[in-house]
Order: sequence, then structure tokens, then C-alpha cells
Amino acid sequence: MNNHYDLEKLKTILPILARTTGGYATITNSGGRRICTVDWNGTEIKELNNEIYDLARDAGQQARPLIGVSQIVDQADAWALPIGEYVLACSNVERFKREQKFLDALIKALPMIAQVAGGEAVIFNDIGERVLSYYSNGAERHQLKGQVSKQARQAMVSQEPVVGKSFSINGAMAVRIPITEKIGFGFNNENAARQHQKLYDEVKKFQSANYCFEDIIGESEVLEKTKSMAKFVADGVSSILIYGETGTGKELFAQSVHNASERRYRPFVALNCGALPASLIESNLFGYEEGAFTGAKKGGNSGAFEQANGGTIFLDEISEMEISMQTKLLRVLQEREVVRVGGFKAQKIDVRVIASTNKELNDLIADGKFRQDLFYRLNVVQLKIPSLRERVGDIVLLVRYFIHKFASSFGKPIEDIDIGTLKILQNHPWPGNVRELQNCIESAMNMVREESILLPEHLPLYLRQGQRALQESVVVEIGHEGLNLKEALSGAEKLIIQKALEMAKYKKVKAARILGISTATLWRKLTEYGMEREKM
Repeated sequence: MNNHYDLEKLKTILPILARTTGGYATITNSGGRRICTVDWNGTEIKELNNEIYDLARDAGQQARPLIGVSQIVDQADAWALPIGEYVLACSNVERFKREQKFLDALIKALPMIAQVAGGEAVIFNDIGERVLSYYSNGAERHQLKGQVSKQARQAMVSQEPVVGKSFSINGAMAVRIPITEKIGFGFNNENAARQHQKLYDEVKKFQSANYCFEDIIGESEVLEKTKSMAKFVADGVSSILIYGETGTGKELFAQSVHNASERRYRPFVALNCGALPASLIESNLFGYEEGAFTGAKKGGNSGAFEQANGGTIFLDEISEMEISMQTKLLRVLQEREVVRVGGFKAQKIDVRVIASTNKELNDLIADGKFRQDLFYRLNVVQLKIPSLRERVGDIVLLVRYFIHKFASSFGKPIEDIDIGTLKILQNHPWPGNVRELQNCIESAMNMVREESILLPEHLPLYLRQGQRALQESVVVEIGHEGLNLKEALSGAEKLIIQKALEMAKYKKVKAARILGISTATLWRKLTEYGMEREKM
């Protein structure tokens, strides 16, 4: 009777133990046979009655408390305590299941956390060892798996969040957060760190101007006129706006203007306005004070305007600058002074501004994407850099220059170019201009073996295919009664227009720019050839 009373008394404390430990609480006899088991909610699980619980059996036989694993979930913790002829046992099964469910959800969300944080998201264990990590693009990162972070270990030991330098990339900051005693997760801002480094590299890239007008290859009339105009305005103080398609050499002209001016011995600083978001451009353009933002350098840092003081600042692709930044830039240009981010003191600056764009700014002004007052401030002197299509006669000079350049660096025996190869190069529309031509010659030089001249088979495939298609179109236009020159030329022109449309993804304004004609002329030719319904 006394034993029965004791058993009933033990049963009353099972729900309290189960909830406290976060799992199951069990009473067994000394042989480990279950008498009563309740779950975390205090509900009795009768189907487990009479089953042998190995840990409780061992504790009863050895007459001492034991710690082990749960018999229901082998990764959960459990303990068993002999009490008279009974054994009291508890496990953290429910807590383990909840933690595992949370961990599964965290693993599933890890790529999304990485994307939102703008860096890497990581799960680590109780010693700070990386278990799983993802990049912000959703790809799993394998390289650093198994590496131990001291700060992650610190977070797990203290069970407190830790903020510090990133383990994976210099300049990035990371947060480590303990989730349980065994698992923690962290994330960093390595994308922002990379963007800062990229901007730093962009700024440092042209700390001095290396090119002069003599480095601009070409003898065509349109190029000579542009160079003459640039030389004439070089010694002035007014802002210059350089127009030109991608790859025409806008940076080359900007450096040449600087080196032909009285500022040639002063700094030349270039910044690509389309390379980075406004927040990063602002701090590097205007500088920042200490504490202006997380990760700001102690003592602050000067910006591109301060670095270019007394010299020239080149704002490449100004059309890509966000409208909010345009407002701040306009204020600097009007006041001729700059205030660092996070600061209040204005510093006077003496810089000449040269900006460049590959877009028609008047169109952007009409669309509300570019400030008209900033345009007037920049467009004091305008330089229009001709596309390669506008100076086809310069292709020979450029090709020979690039052949000589790469023959020396590659150690190739090429001394000249085949006439057929030259014809292919002269017939190509060159949407990428001189930069594309340079890349094509570099590619071709890599294909040379023992030949002494550059042959058509050395050229990239797309150039050879384009030439072949043009030749086939001309043949098709030869009538059965003889050669019809007008029809042949029309067929070739139609093919070139079609190719330009494809290259421009059927954007008519861009296609007209590639062809070197006005949009109105393109529309007239599309109507003439029945192509006006070409998809946008």
C-alpha cells in the first residue's frame, strides 16, 4: 500500500518535469519497464506503457543516476534517477524537435537572409565552426566550411550577439547571433564592402592621366576636327561634356584634355557614376567624417572632389547618376565647395569638371531622369566623339596599331593583315567601337600559330558569320537577267539594318545610333523596306 501511494505521488510530478525539461517524463520499474509517460503538455502516452526504457533499466540495475539519449529521438538528451523501486526519467525530446524544426526553417531561409542582408549568411555550431553558408545570389558557399570564427565562438560561449569584422572578406562587418546552445547564425555585408573596394579601385584607377592627344589613333577628318576642338578648349576653365557611344574613347579624350591644360601637373581623378549606388558614390565623391556611417574610417576620408582639388575630375557616364545625387552634385558645382557626408564644414574646391555620357541627355531630361539645370552647368563645352562607323578609314591604322601592340606582348610573328581580313573588319558595324575592335584583334592574335599575317580564320566567329551573311544577301539580289546593283545594295542595306535591330534588341533609337543615322532616317528606311512592324 505504501509503494502504491509513492507511485501515485511520483505520477503527479511528471507533467511538471516534462514541461521543465521540454520533453517526456517517465516512471519505470527497476527493470526499466515504463509504468507512466507524459509529454510536454502533460498528456499521458499510454501506448508507451510496458516498453523497456534502456537508460532507466541501466540506472535501476546500477542504482545510480545516468545521463544518455532519448529512446524516442536518439539525438535528444535524457537522464534517469532511481527512486526506491522505481526509476524517474526525463528527456528534452519536444524541445529538440522544436529546435530542429526552427533549424530547418532557418536553413531554408538562409539564402533569403543573405540576399536581404546584402552579403553572406552562415550557420555555425557551438564552437563557432561554419556548418552551412550561402551567398546573396542564393548559391551555397563551400570554401570556408569547417573554419572556426573566434567571434562566432564568443557569441556561443556568452550566448549574446557579437558584432565585429567579417571572417570571410576584409572591410565587411558581421553579426553573430546564438540561437540555441548548439547552433547560431550570422550574416555580413560583404556586397557593400566589395562595392566600396570597387569604387576605391575606380577612383585610384585614374589618379593621374596617362594619355595625350598623340595617343588617339586616326587620321579621318571627323576625328581630326574633334581633336582640334578638344585641344582648343583644353586650356580653359569651363566644364566639358563629352558625348560618345560606349568604346569610342571618352576617357582617352578626358585625359588628353587634362594633359594639354595648365592643370597637367595637378591631380586627375575619375569616377564611374554608373558603377555603384548613390550611397557609395556620395561618400567617395564628397568624402565623409568619422562616424558618418557604420564602417566609416577613423578620422574620416577625403572624397574625389577634394582629391582632385587644383586639377580635373572626370565623371564618367554621368547619365547613370541617380537624380538625388544630381541635386547634390549641382550644389557643389554652383557653390564650388564641398561638405563631407556627416559633416557641416564647407571646403572650397578648385576643380575642372569633365563629364561623359553615351546617352542623349535631352531625352533623359524629357523623361524626368536628368536635371536640366545640371545639364546646362555641365554642357558649357560639348565634345562629340565620332563612332568607328563614322571613321571607317581609321580602321586600317587602328588594326595595324593593335597588331603591333599584341604581337609584342604575345610574342607572335604577325607583321601584317590579309586583305580579306581587313575587308571583314571594315564591313562590320562595330557597335562596341574601338574597344570592340581592340578586343577582336586581341582574340585573333591568340589564334595565330606560325602565320606571318592575320587571316580571316583568326577572327572571332561572329565576324566571319556576319561577312558570309552579307555576301549571301548580295548574291540573292542578283537577278536572273543579270546583276542589278540597286537591288543588291538595297538587299545589303536591309540586312545591315536587320542586324543592327537585333543587336539593339529592336530599340529603334539605339539601332539608329549603331547605324550612325538619325532615328527619322531609320524609320523611313524601315517603311521603305516594309520592316516598320519589327518588334520592339
